[in-house]
Amino acid sequence: MLEYVKTILLKVSFDKMLFEKELRKALRTLVPGEAGQLKAWCYAQFSKLYRRVLNRVFRQVSLG
Repeated sequence: MLEYVKTILLKVSFDKMLFEKELRKALRTLVPGEAGQLKAWCYAQFSKLYRRVLNRVFRQVSLG
């Protein structure tokens, strides 16, 4: 599931609102271990473009 989520996020990364929506949806579907991996990957891939979105979303979500 994690690889699928990464693919979706890459495809929607052209639009900030869509990216945030898909990121939130992904975090609801992933198990906690995968969510932690997704967080690290997202910051590596998108921190220059969407750092504020990432900070906001990951601050609100418990990664367990």
